[in-house]
Amino acid sequence: MKVVIPAAGFGTRLRPHTLTTPKVMLNVAGKPMLYFIVEQLLQDNIGDKIIFITGFLGDQIEEGLKKDFAGRGAEKFEFIVQDEPKGLGHAVHCAKKSFAKNEELLIILGDTLFDVDLKKLVSSKSSVVSVQKVDDPRRFGVVETNSSGEITKFVEKPASKDVSPSNDAIIGLYLFKNSESIFNSLEHIVSNDHTTSGEYQLTDAMQHMLGNAQEDSKDKFTIFHIEGWLDCGKPETILETNRYLLKKMDHKYDYKGCTINYPVFIGENVILQNCTIGPFATINDDCEICDSTIENSIINKGTKIQRSELNNSIVGEFSVIKNSKSEINTGPYSEIFSK
Repeated sequence: MKVVIPAAGFGTRLRPHTLTTPKVMLNVAGKPMLYFIVEQLLQDNIGDKIIFITGFLGDQIEEGLKKDFAGRGAEKFEFIVQDEPKGLGHAVHCAKKSFAKNEELLIILGDTLFDVDLKKLVSSKSSVVSVQKVDDPRRFGVVETNSSGEITKFVEKPASKDVSPSNDAIIGLYLFKNSESIFNSLEHIVSNDHTTSGEYQLTDAMQHMLGNAQEDSKDKFTIFHIEGWLDCGKPETILETNRYLLKKMDHKYDYKGCTINYPVFIGENVILQNCTIGPFATINDDCEICDSTIENSIINKGTKIQRSELNNSIVGEFSVIKNSKSEINTGPYSEIFSK
């Protein structure tokens, strides 16, 4: 089995942070979100090779992974550049040259975290698409299933709730037992310039697979319901994911003169004086915070905060915040001074 992790998106909804940092390298609960995925794959020994599809600022992804996973799995990594952002289907299609033979393929979106038993998922005898029930399916690809639980139809972002075949939204985790079939279908939609909303969609390729499958074909899909789906697409969902992950941690810290309301994460070389930290605060390496309260926020490395009360905030690295009592969403090297 090989794993493909598309990680080439611009992350426009997370600006200004993604102007200088790839979306998948944004910090949640003390580490880049992509690292949670990679660590689980390595821990569960899933994939002979892990292929990262990169684009904008992709050199940061490659350099970070090679450095931080050196000696603990980096030898499995391969990096492929998607020259143009032409959609998820095109990103996966870029990995075709890395498959010399038909083998199993696991796709995990690099900007979405899952609380899932990957070993159970990859043990499936059929191809699998992960789904979760949603109230409004218009933002997602959705599936239709028959009475046997097999997928009979894929629809990318239905125009309305009324025309959607179901509320089972595809959430970014796919297992293909037959990689040759999906790559053939991706080749078909790319060579025929078959796009949806201007992009080559993976759901369109999977629908093509279904249309060409024979009765005895192995190209059959079942659904795998996932409850622990952690979206990292917007500042508010980044903070929600941060809260979810912190709840699963049991870090304890001792800072004299400070109140720590768990759960929190505090990195290395952090100076805290007369502070209240948490709950749900991530304070990354080399920060200095004094006379302040930080709650439900992510403070990135090297930041200095004085006499401030921050809640529901994401502060970019090496920023300086003084006398602020507000919600902040700022990029790196920001300076905020209030009277």
